[in-house]
Amino acid sequence: MSTAILTGRPVPGSSLDGDLRGLGFDVRVAEDPADVPALLGAVPSGQRVAVVDSRFVGHVHALRLALTDPRFDAAAIPGAVTARPAARAALEQALRESTVPVAAEPAGGAAHGTAAVTVDSPADRAAALAEAAGTAVHRPELGTLVAVVPVDPQTRNEARQAVAAVDDEAVRLRTSVKSRDGFFTTYAISPYSRHLARWCARRGFTPNQVTTASLITALIAAGCAATGTRAGFVAAGALLLFSFVLDCADGQLARYSLQYSTLGAWLDATFDRAKEYAYYAGLALGAARGGDDVWALALGAMVLQTCRHIIDFAFIEANHDATASISPTAALSDRLDSVGWTVWVRRIIVLPIGERWALIAVLTAVTTPRITLVVLLVGCAFAACYTTAGRVLRSLTRKAGRTDGAAQALLDLTDRGYPAEVLATAFQGVARRMPVFAPPAFALLGGAAVVGTAVFTGFGGWLTVAAACLYTVLSALAVARPLKGALDWLVPPFFRAAEYGTVLALAAQAGTDGALPAAFGLVAAVAYHHYDTVYRIRGGTGASPSWLVRAIGGQEGRVLLITLAAALLGTQGFTALLTALAVAVALVVLAESIRFWVSSGAPAVHDEGEPA
Repeated sequence: MSTAILTGRPVPGSSLDGDLRGLGFDVRVAEDPADVPALLGAVPSGQRVAVVDSRFVGHVHALRLALTDPRFDAAAIPGAVTARPAARAALEQALRESTVPVAAEPAGGAAHGTAAVTVDSPADRAAALAEAAGTAVHRPELGTLVAVVPVDPQTRNEARQAVAAVDDEAVRLRTSVKSRDGFFTTYAISPYSRHLARWCARRGFTPNQVTTASLITALIAAGCAATGTRAGFVAAGALLLFSFVLDCADGQLARYSLQYSTLGAWLDATFDRAKEYAYYAGLALGAARGGDDVWALALGAMVLQTCRHIIDFAFIEANHDATASISPTAALSDRLDSVGWTVWVRRIIVLPIGERWALIAVLTAVTTPRITLVVLLVGCAFAACYTTAGRVLRSLTRKAGRTDGAAQALLDLTDRGYPAEVLATAFQGVARRMPVFAPPAFALLGGAAVVGTAVFTGFGGWLTVAAACLYTVLSALAVARPLKGALDWLVPPFFRAAEYGTVLALAAQAGTDGALPAAFGLVAAVAYHHYDTVYRIRGGTGASPSWLVRAIGGQEGRVLLITLAAALLGTQGFTALLTALAVAVALVVLAESIRFWVSSGAPAVHDEGEPA
């Protein structure tokens, strides 16, 4: 239970008491503003508290945004301030000090016709003092919503008219949709998925339940595709689209009802990838029933999509806190964004999740798994080239000063193991004298060497093992100094491509039943580890623990192991090792991931940026 304290008796005719109770607050009323600190101190320390000016006039959703969002320890709007247990002490101290009014901006705004407001509201003074003392106070963007503290009957009447002029529920429903999304999602899904989200909210469904329903629907779709029949393919396409509708609805439900949670962040971060990659496997199984082996294409699609994502993540981590002037490429991009139709064309070109799943669903229903996967590979390859070229140009045309935090994030994304770690320490002196573009060059050269020998020298050759040893050395050189160069964000994607590409090439060369499915399982397990690392970093808690990285070998250690297995064990032994390694990695990584994401210290990270 949360507790809201009103600074006095509500104004006659006010619905404030009922509005706060409707938001889940136990309401207590102070006879005088001076009594507020004592009432606040009587509330159990583990509860969220809010202080609301008894003269407040505004929309219920404005109160909801400020007082119930679980992501922020402290938040405020004109006339109301809240604190979770972590910020309770700061709020209590601010209230004790707020006996003298402080200068403040008028609460509310003239945009709503309510400029005549008080500047000495106890809630506003407490928020200002807490913020001045160093407490981060979140102030939600209200847009057209009203939140004011009128000073007289006339301005109160004007405020109430402003409230009546704006449909609170319509604003709440509209803002449940991401502000930036793909064309297909914006125009083909969100217009009705938001209503599904509201329907779920009114019936008590949680975002996590909708997320789970989306996963189950996608897995059923994969099972339908695995039947290999035309009816199965049609059903698979339809179910995949419905799974995407639910996938949109879960985030919209979270925003609509402000039900953000640590567990929800983990589910949202991992289930999209699990659904898509399970569907690739379903297509491969369905094709096999018809006598067509497309496991290499399915694995290639997973490798390409995962590499695309790591390019996105690495570029963002390298630049989110960099200090730099705007590059000509970025300036051109901004100018193009001012021309409406170019925005949608560019978003469609990159094949975000909505467009990609729509493409997969339609092609599954009307063509074959082979055609579906080939078209998907071509489209994703073009999208990857387009986005990577643009980011390379941006990096080269601006002088960015990257922070130690960004360099550490890139190092964590490399997933280097113990061999590369030891060698990197030995190479530090050499690394300081290397040219600025040496790290990505070494990563690219080493990856090309091991994947190229695996492709062109046949299965089980010792030349591939030698190339893997060279790759380990070059991997160490690539990370021997802080990754602060203009193109150093390419190092993690090059490592991903090298590891996944080596597994794909050797499994395809093995030519035995089960090798490619086993390779698919191994890459899926390792990719989960890499995605898990990304979302930990984005949550500000750092990468996976070093013991976990070492336990599963590190990226260069796995490459060495797989090439040695191909040389020593033969095709059957190689397939058995891939299977065992896939199971072992999956069990270890999943156990640690679940432990972390359900722990109290895990961050609630929800993707509000570009679609994946």
